[in-house]
Amino acid sequence: MPDSAAFAAVSSEIERNTDLDRLEARGTVRLALQQAGLDAASVTPGQMAVVLERVLPGELEGRGVRDPAPLCGRIASSLADLPEQAAPDTPDAVFQRLGGLG
Repeated sequence: MPDSAAFAAVSSEIERNTDLDRLEARGTVRLALQQAGLDAASVTPGQMAVVLERVLPGELEGRGVRDPAPLCGRIASSLADLPEQAAPDTPDAVFQRLGGLG
């Protein structure tokens, strides 16, 4: 499954605005998503904005990026231009609908 547009956009911005290379930027964003319980393939721009606010600054700081909060704020603002993608159904959501609970 390909990565979401939100993941790709954030990874590219991290790479462009820091000393991290492509692999380091993508890995750092994946680790932040993992901490938030999200997946790079299905993360929406709204979810990514929360990760940028709460998780990613700490990950970037741990990798030597100085004062990452303003950068993360700028990137989060740019996510508003991306279309909100529907996340794929989880097994729980499918079973709830099938059982008439959702």
